[in-house]
Amino acid sequence: MDLFSPVALGELQLANRVVMAPLTRLRCGGEGVPGDLVVEHYRQRAGLGMIITEGAWPSPQSRGYVGQPGIVTDEQVAGWRRVADAVHERGGLVVMQLMHAGRVTHPEINGGRRVEAPSPIAIEGVARTPGGKLPYPVPAELTTDDVRGIVQDVVLAARRAIEAGLDGVELHGANGYLLHEFLSPAANERTDEYGGTPANRARLVVEVVTAVAEAVGAGRVGLRISPEHNIQGAFETDGADLLLTYGSLLDQLRPLGLAYLSVLHQEPGGELVQELRRRFGGPLIANSGFGTVTTREEAVQLIDAAHAEAVAVGRAVIANPDLVERWAGEHPENEPQPHLFYSNGAEGYTDYPVLEQAG
Repeated sequence: MDLFSPVALGELQLANRVVMAPLTRLRCGGEGVPGDLVVEHYRQRAGLGMIITEGAWPSPQSRGYVGQPGIVTDEQVAGWRRVADAVHERGGLVVMQLMHAGRVTHPEINGGRRVEAPSPIAIEGVARTPGGKLPYPVPAELTTDDVRGIVQDVVLAARRAIEAGLDGVELHGANGYLLHEFLSPAANERTDEYGGTPANRARLVVEVVTAVAEAVGAGRVGLRISPEHNIQGAFETDGADLLLTYGSLLDQLRPLGLAYLSVLHQEPGGELVQELRRRFGGPLIANSGFGTVTTREEAVQLIDAAHAEAVAVGRAVIANPDLVERWAGEHPENEPQPHLFYSNGAEGYTDYPVLEQAG
């Protein structure tokens, strides 16, 4: 087993173990519809073992960023079908990440709708709205009925993703967005069945993942988590509470037989991640990046040491559409251009050069 060998994640058959991490790029315009530029971006990267798309919003109010894609309207479904077709034509696999931004948005971004969260606690910082930077608002506390409605929204979005031809879905339970907000005691101060104890804070994530697995098949569903990431106000600083929360979550998900668990953590081979992997009992996608760039050497080592079944890579994939070919042949890499990550056009998105073909 090595980084460049095939692997099965549930029903997903990967040609290699290098996975494109979900990367917000904000090229889908005001209507959240993937167009020609987005289709080309994903098509270029079809040589990776699997592409996980940028997070797509499952309901209008859950949109977190201007230019972020959705999976709600027929036009969005049609745009994603073009993406899936382009990736499949090159023999690739593509899974859609479903992302409810929770309180990490603003009415100026989500069309004047309310901002939703487990508890009415605003996060620090500013949202980048069409009218400029504005403080994040105090969110509305979701009712129990609201929470159940969110489960249905995500299930419908998952069905639409499969209808659009994607190979599976990943549920975004990381980085301080809605599902992570429910997991974090700093963001979730509820006293009903969705808060108060580690098991209750895990309840929504269990319900969403279970419902989506029933709707589209567990072997096509993954979950992304980021324990201890401590970002966007979703703080998890009590180690004992953390293990109880995520342990409860994964103990309940284990019987489903999900395709994979993706864990964003700076120490993928460390005690916490490997304990969560054992509790999950299925394939692990490791992702150490975010603050640091995942290198070829680290990715090779993670697989060689059997710390994960696959490795999610971000910035190196942005800059190198043919990353697997480069890493397999130990060729030099293009450097990413961070100042273009969230701009609008092709520059820094679809114009990174591939290796010159031998003449």
